[in-house]
Amino acid sequence: MVVGQLYHEMEVKVVARQAWELYGTLLLSKLAKESLSGLVEKSEVLEGDGGVGTKMKITLVPGSASFRTLIEEFTNVDNEKYVKEAEVIEAGYLDLGFTYYRVRFEINEKGDDSSVIKTTVDYDVKEEAAANASYVNIEPMLKIAEATKKYLLENKAAKSAH
Repeated sequence: MVVGQLYHEMEVKVVARQAWELYGTLLLSKLAKESLSGLVEKSEVLEGDGGVGTKMKITLVPGSASFRTLIEEFTNVDNEKYVKEAEVIEAGYLDLGFTYYRVRFEINEKGDDSSVIKTTVDYDVKEEAAANASYVNIEPMLKIAEATKKYLLENKAAKSAH
């Protein structure tokens, strides 16, 4: 078994609660689709309202990855600790020999008017498919973080203008 982890941290000039107002909802999926337009063709809620148990089907642009679709389930949405986790439960990485693939978003307070968005990808790959670990890439998560940072700062400016 090959076990791996990638992570990225980004500071944003909003308090953690404001960042969570985006990350803790389905709006994050909408922003993710927009920021990954060259990769994600469609993102749809199969069941749920954004809480634990919500299932999302993500369809990728043809030729953009080694698979076309995946289904993920929100396995943890902690509105007090500002943590959201989604695991691939069908297709996608699982079709490439992965036994586990999880994305975790964590918002941590950093000072009076700032927070850190930490994104972590954890995965396990069967030994015979170990070469497929190279398909794991943090780049899409960086694009999502940049898009959410922009969104949060624009909304903060709009709120303070009122």
